[in-house]
Amino acid sequence: MISGGTRVFALLGRPVAHSLSPRMHNAAFAAMGLDAVYVALDCGAESVASLIHALAGNGGGGNVTVPHKAAAACAVTRMHGVPAEACNTFWGEDDTVLGANTDVDGVLGALEALGAEGKSWLIVGTGGSAIAAAAAAARSGASVAVQSRSEHRAAQFLDRARALGAPSAEPATCAIVINATPLGLEARDPLPLSPDRAPAARYALDLVYARGETPWVRAMRAAGSVASDGREVLVHQGAGAFERWFPGRAAPLEVMQAAVHAGLA
Repeated sequence: MISGGTRVFALLGRPVAHSLSPRMHNAAFAAMGLDAVYVALDCGAESVASLIHALAGNGGGGNVTVPHKAAAACAVTRMHGVPAEACNTFWGEDDTVLGANTDVDGVLGALEALGAEGKSWLIVGTGGSAIAAAAAAARSGASVAVQSRSEHRAAQFLDRARALGAPSAEPATCAIVINATPLGLEARDPLPLSPDRAPAARYALDLVYARGETPWVRAMRAAGSVASDGREVLVHQGAGAFERWFPGRAAPLEVMQAAVHAGLA
């Protein structure tokens, strides 16, 4: 039962109606016996800072999704870890609003679940999720290439990736390809990358998830790659967020996975 003492957590973004984060986190809260609730809030960029401070200031917190991760990074008092320019998780601690990017944990956890091996990654996109993928590549000792419609944004992205510790790679040699764009959320979306643009790809990870998988995952699998959509990314980034909101408690990973898979069945 929700009471005056219930801690409130929320997903901030636009769109959010498709998100399985409420289903996943509410299942985790119930399994752990926590007096907490998680909701999805569709909001504009102008509301991000006030919502973050209201939620964190009252004992809660939450997550941030497209297109507000950069705005969230500016709204929190301090970011933990890298990358610092994109925040997907926030919470309060000692009257301070803290932020982090657990998308890095999500990418690494999903690639491990996929059994992916390779020290060169092709990242499609240059936004906040792509920067998190570059940080994940740096943590795993991989080099990165980028696919973008803008040469200027691609150059900026590679500069940032190098600053994070991921040197540049040639796209045609990359064994792992990651879709870090929102393409695939809508059925009418074009493929984020044609399979023939990644001839060496042995593994493909889509950060987007959808019932029946995304068209890009199916296309990459048909081209010979081991491919997965973003459901494991969601679970592992969610586990990272949970453990920041509730220090000292291990996230109930199997419960969270079951909730997400049931939501996509």
